Amino acid sequence: MTLPRLLADAARGVFPPADGSVTIVPQPSARDAGVIAFTAHSVVFADADPALVRDLLPPGDLSAPLNPPFLTALCGLLGRRVNNIDLLTTATALPGPPPGPPLALRETAAREHPRAARALSHRDEVRVWTVPGGTVLIGRGVAGRWEMAVEVEPAARGTGLGRRLALEARRLVPDGGTLWAQIAPGNAASVRALLAAGFTPVGAEALLVPGHG
Repeated sequence: MTLPRLLADAARGVFPPADGSVTIVPQPSARDAGVIAFTAHSVVFADADPALVRDLLPPGDLSAPLNPPFLTALCGLLGRRVNNIDLLTTATALPGPPPGPPLALRETAAREHPRAARALSHRDEVRVWTVPGGTVLIGRGVAGRWEMAVEVEPAARGTGLGRRLALEARRLVPDGGTLWAQIAPGNAASVRALLAAGFTPVGAEALLVPGHG
């Protein structure tokens, strides 16, 4: 089993067995390592000896793969640091123009936009669009999946712009493919906006980025 296959299955609602086990697979690239927790089944994607990884996990603890002791130990093994623990969501592409007045999106060169600086370190093929008060970007992230991110300026928050940008992202994903989004669980406004835009939670994810924290 590979991470791309596991993600493709999860995107269509087919998940690993909820048996409390941990699946360990190779990293899909030199950049991407981490842990994804599905319901009662976690996936560690790391270029490390699986036996060493399993030795770091206390037996019978379903929450261990996303708990600080294991993540810290895994980071020590890989020479990485934990980026964040996010809610992992997915949505299918939307065809055609939106109902009602469309957003006047303007594409801008990714490297010229400050919001894209972080995205460029985690994603390939990044594209950025802006509207007054907000930004939406998409790019290829973990295992080549299409990922999106939205930012709404403080003055435009509470207007529904975040939800509309997330909906637009579903129309922008190339080839009608699946779109993914990671959201910090504490960012309740963003969680609500993505749920309203049709994104479905599938698990939780911690990416381990190069460099010790």
